[in-house]
Formats: sequence, C-alpha cells, structure tokens
Amino acid sequence: HCRLASKPGDISAIRVATGECDALIGGDLVVSAGAKTLGLMKTGRTKGVVNSHQIMTGDFTRNTEFRLPAEQLALALQARLRDNLAMFDASELARALLGDSIYSNMMVFGAAWQMGAVPLSHGAIVRAIEMNGAAVKRNQLAFDYGRWAALYPADAAAILSSETSVKPRSLAEIIDFRADHLTIYQNAALATKFRDMVARFQDDPALAEAVARGYHKLLSYKDEYEVARLLTQTRDKARAEFDGDLKLTYHLAPPVLSGTDANGRPKKRGFGSMMERAFPLLARLKGLRGTVFDPFGRSAERRMERALIAQYETDMATLLTHVDANNRDAAIALAALPLEVRGFGPVKMANAARAENRREALVAMLTSPPARAAAE
Repeated sequence: HCRLASKPGDISAIRVATGECDALIGGDLVVSAGAKTLGLMKTGRTKGVVNSHQIMTGDFTRNTEFRLPAEQLALALQARLRDNLAMFDASELARALLGDSIYSNMMVFGAAWQMGAVPLSHGAIVRAIEMNGAAVKRNQLAFDYGRWAALYPADAAAILSSETSVKPRSLAEIIDFRADHLTIYQNAALATKFRDMVARFQDDPALAEAVARGYHKLLSYKDEYEVARLLTQTRDKARAEFDGDLKLTYHLAPPVLSGTDANGRPKKRGFGSMMERAFPLLARLKGLRGTVFDPFGRSAERRMERALIAQYETDMATLLTHVDANNRDAAIALAALPLEVRGFGPVKMANAARAENRREALVAMLTSPPARAAAE
C-alpha cells in the first residue's frame, strides 16, 4: 500500500481502504486478482496494470500437476476494472527487450504512469531511479518500455508472439542438445550411452524423440553433485545484475543433516557464503555418482533413480521386439513416461509410484497378444 499527498497531514491512514484504490500496479497475477486486493478497487475509479505472467506458487513444489487458474483470475480483474485494466506479460517482455525478467516490475510501473495512474512527473521518476543507483540505465529503459507497451499493446504482443513461438527443434537437435548436457552433467561416456539407446529407434522418429526425452530425464537426475554444479556460478550471475553489497543465502536440505519440517518434508536450512567454496569441490566429485564410493547414493531417492534407469533400459529392449502398428502409441507413451516423474524428495517418490501404475498398464498392452489374435 502506498499513499501520495502534497503534505503528510493529508494522509490519515497508511493502508488503502476498501474501494479507495486509485492505482493497481500488479507484478503478480495471483495477488492482484486475490479477494483482498479486489476489495480495494472500485469500478470507474481504479486503474490497473498487471503482469499476466504465470508465476508458480509454492503449491507447485508439492503438486507437479498444479496449474494456475489464470483465465479466471484475469476475468475477475476485467470484471472489476473494465476499460481501466491493462495486462501484458511483463516478465517475458522484459526478458525479450532487456535480457532479464527482473525488470518486469519497473515495466509495469512505467505502463501505470503512462495510463495516468501515478501522479508524479516524469522527471521526478527518472531522478528517483538515478538516486537509487541500481542498474540506472536499464531501469530507465524498462520504465520507458512499459510506457510504450501501454500505448502500443499490439506491438508489444507482436514481440511476445515472436519470442514465444520457438521453432520446433529437429530430432537431431533434440538429441544433440541432450547429449551435450549429459557430457557436462557426467562425461562423454554417458552421452554415448544415451545416443546408442536413441539410435535403436531411428526408424521411427516419433518413438526416437520420446526415448530421447524420457531417457535423458532419467539419466540426468538432479543429485547433490548437480545442484553444486548449478550453484557454482550463482554469485557471478547475481553480481552481474545487482549493485552494492551482495549477500546470498542458500536454502538446502543436506542428507547428512536429518530432520523434517512440520509437513514431514526434508527440512531446509540457510547457509551463507561458506558454501560457495564447497560447491566447486562437490561438483568436481561427480565422478563418484552411482559408484560404491558415492556417499549420497545410498538414500532411498538415489536408489529409486538408479532403479528407474535400469527398468527403463529393460522396457526399451522389450519395445524392440513388440512394437507394431497396433501398439505404437503405447510404446511412445511408455518411452515418454519418465517425464511424469517430476519433483524432488517425497514429491518425486509419489510421482514415481503413480508412474509405475501407468507403466504396468502400458507394458501389458505391449506384451499381450492383439485382441484379434485372441478372438481367433
């Protein structure tokens, strides 16, 4: 809540009262369309600019099938604000125009100013950005891009359309991309193992693509070594975007520190900059992954991940001898099934159990004689 006035005495309350909101500057669709926020708005009075980008909530970490009711949220805003509402995907537009979605909030603010919802002069806002001292030029650009998006929504939508309409990768590109990742993840031998598996299905491009996606998903499970590798460059990336003193806290649930939270899930703890010295060392130990010397390989989750790989390789061998025109769809579904085993910890274990039930049905379809043969 923010109130503006010529002098402090004109402000009688810090919070905006019900129906007295003049400007909604929404960086998050869920909060903007929430019941509490809607109650502050009044049709005909409130002007709103909202980032329509779907930012996943914490529910997604517990339910990988969770989907935001984006259409219903947008309809709720439109019903309340009508012609005084502007919505666009500021996160994607900021990424497309400025290379980082972090500027989305300033872009939304610029659009709100252009709509006349912020009673401050352009010069005052530019000066405030300068005084703040953080990425001054890019924040000023973001503000002006937001103004442009409010004036020319069709042009902004055209940029978003060209950015999000990615040309479908060819099968060779899909395979190469994943093989390169597996080389970084582990080594060239794992990439070769991946290519050899996919090559067995080269006569059926759709099946080969399903195998490429599914097998890669299983081979590149995100364990402690991979997390360390991904976090080794975190500080450099953050430093490139932020000025001033940078203090990072890493929230981790190391297996050596047992314990669960109130929901029965692994309890995360905050770690400071000392972890930045440990990450590179741990990442270099990836050669221990899957060996008898792997200190993390004895956990139930790691054993499950290795078992899924072995099971998948056996299933694909079954595919080679049982695929025909009658069960090809089942074969493709089985090959892509690992994509449904998402999440980490208890979430992943639960998804793996559900996927196993589907796997049993698909394997039965592949190994059972065709119905017509049974009839004969």
